[in-house]
Amino acid sequence: MPHTKKDKKKLLARIRRIRGQAEALEKALETGTECSGILQQIAAIRGAVSGLMTEVLEGHIREHLVSGELSEEQRKVDVEQVIAVLRSYIR
Repeated sequence: MPHTKKDKKKLLARIRRIRGQAEALEKALETGTECSGILQQIAAIRGAVSGLMTEVLEGHIREHLVSGELSEEQRKVDVEQVIAVLRSYIR
């Protein structure tokens, strides 16, 4: 079973918190909140998304790349996929 299915409830809870933070940011912008409050909210959202990314990535590495079930060729393909995602995320 893929780790995202196993951890579905926890991951969805994280996403719902991120959605709430994004809605709070939108409201803050609409109401003219000071820049420092806006920046703090943006930083919180970024941290939450980074935490989600870390959790899913860690699960992927542990469940897919470390397991002895993959052939060496498939492991190389999976590693390249992870590297590509990391490169796009870090930009």
